[in-house]
Amino acid sequence: MTLIELDREAHLDPPPASRPPISAYRRGGLLLALALLVVLGGAAPAAGIRWRYLGAITAPIAPDGPIELAGGQIYTVDAGGTEPAVSAWSPASPPARLWTTRVPAGDERNVAAAGSLSVRPAGDVTLLTSGVATTAVDAATGRIRWSSPIAVTVLPGSGVGVTVDRVFRAGTEYDQESGDPGPLYFSATGEPHTEPPLRTDVRGLDLSDGRTLWTTAPGGSVTVDQVPGDDPAVLITSSNRLTLVDGASGRLLRAVDVPRFGGHGPASGSLIGDVALVSYQNPGRQVAFAARTLRQLWTREVPDLVADPADCQGVLCAGGHGDLRVLDPGTGQARWRVQEDVDLAVRAGYVLQTDAASGEPVRLTDPRTGATRVDLTGWTGEVAGSADEPLVLRRRDKRGGQAFATVVPGHAEIHRLGVTGAGVGECDSDGRYLVCRSSGGLRIWAYRI
Repeated sequence: MTLIELDREAHLDPPPASRPPISAYRRGGLLLALALLVVLGGAAPAAGIRWRYLGAITAPIAPDGPIELAGGQIYTVDAGGTEPAVSAWSPASPPARLWTTRVPAGDERNVAAAGSLSVRPAGDVTLLTSGVATTAVDAATGRIRWSSPIAVTVLPGSGVGVTVDRVFRAGTEYDQESGDPGPLYFSATGEPHTEPPLRTDVRGLDLSDGRTLWTTAPGGSVTVDQVPGDDPAVLITSSNRLTLVDGASGRLLRAVDVPRFGGHGPASGSLIGDVALVSYQNPGRQVAFAARTLRQLWTREVPDLVADPADCQGVLCAGGHGDLRVLDPGTGQARWRVQEDVDLAVRAGYVLQTDAASGEPVRLTDPRTGATRVDLTGWTGEVAGSADEPLVLRRRDKRGGQAFATVVPGHAEIHRLGVTGAGVGECDSDGRYLVCRSSGGLRIWAYRI
């Protein structure tokens, strides 16, 4: 595979025969520094972008196994054998394998195929989740520390994880071979039941060893969300109240009753930023609360059915494709409207509009006004990445390779990175690196210093 390396170093100028004294430079240097401060406003320029090819991982990589960048490391999965093998790689130049570990497959009913495995760094451990089963391994060595049969939510920066386990009355397991009609209720491991849960056990875990730190057991079925902020907190939405608990200790911080509509309590809860959204069915309603104070903010009617709903990730939307309104989470009022068939997602501090039919990126818009900040015409796709990281774009080059560019948060412009040769397939990115599958394994670039 041919690679075009764009990271060329400039040659140094030859030294002059004689240099003027240093004092001759001081006035000009000060003037230049002041000019830069005025132009840049004291901010670090996006010129910290530097496209560098780091090397390739040529060890056998499963052609259908996932590749993932997380915590500045690359993870690959080989699904061959009875237990998937997960390998961690350093993206240094040249890339090097750090460790490989076999992840217990667990109960076949509760664990999805290895191709769904996700990786989440959490301090000195890394959580590997396949389906709902979670295995915590030592981040440095890959040694298995503990495992959980159900999903674990990480409270960033706290060393604490949260599990949600629904407890059902004995004898309510649904016979899937019977095909009997009626509503079903699912356990944390995916087994269907014919009755709602008696209670839900919400537990806080020490991520270093899996030890239970605290437990709270609200009645019935609940949804649990991580509240953003410096102090870890968990918001629990039940059929009759909102409860805020301290993420580190489980101590009750606040609780408030939620309204009922048509004699019914809420059907679900979610968070957008620091606003808690409580949703109802029959009739459709949505009530918003401040996630930390639990103060009620607003209520709005929600249609039970939208003909062509848009996919809105991290954005509060109303309506559907062709007439989509973006709402202010703090007031529930419409901020702006888009009358195109687009889906929305928060990326790089903007709202990314993506063509609903082709999946191609269209534009980056201001979250508050909807005004176009970056026109993405000509770019055919974006590389997977977190909402708060730079947006990495890609398109086919005239010579058959792939061209890449990025939009850095806080800088409303496209920075062209470089071009690869032909044969580059699936890619992943984080705030510094880009890794792509190729015919010979994986190829890795750094794009920020």
